[in-house]
Amino acid sequence: MKVYIEVAFLENFLIDGVLLFLALQCARVRVSWWRLGLASALGGVQAIVFPLLSLPAWAAYLAKFTGGAALGLIAARGRRARPYLLTIAAFFLMTFALGGLLTAIYSFFGIETEGGEGFLVERVPVGLMVGGVCSFFIAIVCGARRFYRYRHTARNILECALCAAGRKVRWRGYADSGNLLEFRGKPVCVTSAQAIFALFGRHPHAEGHMTIATVNGQKTSPVFSCDTLAIRTGGETLERHGVLLTVGDVAGGVQLILHTALLEA
Repeated sequence: MKVYIEVAFLENFLIDGVLLFLALQCARVRVSWWRLGLASALGGVQAIVFPLLSLPAWAAYLAKFTGGAALGLIAARGRRARPYLLTIAAFFLMTFALGGLLTAIYSFFGIETEGGEGFLVERVPVGLMVGGVCSFFIAIVCGARRFYRYRHTARNILECALCAAGRKVRWRGYADSGNLLEFRGKPVCVTSAQAIFALFGRHPHAEGHMTIATVNGQKTSPVFSCDTLAIRTGGETLERHGVLLTVGDVAGGVQLILHTALLEA
């Protein structure tokens, strides 16, 4: 059996590079390309040298774990231990996940036996292998982005209680840093027309009208005044009086888009 060192190095260099890049993305660590390249190269060297060592089973597992952790330490950067630990954990998770995917690909094409001595030859199309790794890469990147986008949104959803015209409602408000609407120098929150009727009744009294710029152009919306708005944030409740509301597009499982100023002291 012939083993081409340069092929083995290049293959492991690329795979380790992909896994480390994904680990850095999942750990939200800024990628340093020279660190990533160095760690990937050491991973390629490790893949060549490791089979040449004669180690007992426990020492082999320890060496693999230590080597993988070292690659994560080299690729990551930061002033605290958290980014390094997250990168190492994500790297091992990515390694196991990709290993499972490649094992599934191998199982579909099988390991065929040739010759009378049972010599095993693995036959897997190169294009399929590359496609599997690329699919894995795309799936992890897209999944990580969707997860962090969802977490960011969830962190900015706050429980709110509004009182007006003798009515009290409990809504979920989104603390949107992009909401800078003002009416007569006061901050304005955005809610739906249905929510306005639920809070003020069938004949709400408008304080005035304001122009709102949207992706579909500009429109004029009425402005209403809410007696009290209580916002539950962290371990405290912020109470605001005379909060202004206007009608707009609200989605994402919330009923209210909060103004940034309402969360400030």
